[in-house]
Amino acid sequence: MSECLLINLLTIIGCYALICYLYDNLKSPYILIRDYVNQKFFGKKLKSLTERFGKWAVVTGSTDGIGKYYARELARKGFNVVLISRTESKLKAIASEIEKEFGVEVKIIVADFSHGAKIYKTIEDALDNIPIGLLVNNVGHSTPEQGMMFAFSSKELWDVINVNIGAVTELSRYFLLRMQQSGIKGGIVNVSSCTELCPVPHGAIYAASKAYNRSLTLALQYEARRYGIHVQLLSPHFIVTKLNSYSTSIMRGNLFIPDPETYARWAVSTIGRVDKTTGYFWHGVQYAAAKVLPTYIITFLVEVFAPSVVDRLRVL
Repeated sequence: MSECLLINLLTIIGCYALICYLYDNLKSPYILIRDYVNQKFFGKKLKSLTERFGKWAVVTGSTDGIGKYYARELARKGFNVVLISRTESKLKAIASEIEKEFGVEVKIIVADFSHGAKIYKTIEDALDNIPIGLLVNNVGHSTPEQGMMFAFSSKELWDVINVNIGAVTELSRYFLLRMQQSGIKGGIVNVSSCTELCPVPHGAIYAASKAYNRSLTLALQYEARRYGIHVQLLSPHFIVTKLNSYSTSIMRGNLFIPDPETYARWAVSTIGRVDKTTGYFWHGVQYAAAKVLPTYIITFLVEVFAPSVVDRLRVL
């Protein structure tokens, strides 16, 4: 009898774990497929992004990679955009490109997020009179190479902390407060990374910053929900961007490693519809597969295979 009870208990635990896993990984795809079917076959129309969030969006880190193509895709959807990045010449070039191609209004703000807290007053003053309804917290930074954390200077590590943790924290605070006080039912997209799932040897500080991003964003979803503000966690895997230029093999791209334009088109289509997503179907497959394994196994595999993927590891 006791053996039978034990088997039944283990079966219940196994079924519960499977249900939780399936719910966590299939909820977002189900919503996206349901919406597609409703539109395609039943003529049900979703509100456009501009109908839901207004006409103005902000994108940080918008001169390269995901940020650049996020801004372009939002402009394609009819948004006026505010571009925030550190290089004025690039900002002006991309602003001109977007204005000419999509016929929207574009403003730029020059800001280097690695400089820390002192930059935010200037950013917030510049944004105060613009009716922003959507923020894309995209700006991200990594160490110049992958390698042992103690092989990097204090400044190199603080640059990652100031950009990856400081920006998502302060801009989320500012916009949530602003939206709550003005009654705007806006949206915030916090761009994280698949490295949020586990410790990453040779990329420790970057992965830790993304674990912070994930935890913060999931908590903010509960805090913002009562005000009708949508907060999305976006967790991409590898994309062909400058951030991954430490690896020749990653920069070649493939089905699982898209270019930023392809990725942004997929990801923008999920805004306002799901709370957390990788933003790209094949990244979702990878993310679900990774979550089957215990954290310590993933970390071990990263440590073993990183040298074969990275062109050069910095060591002392």
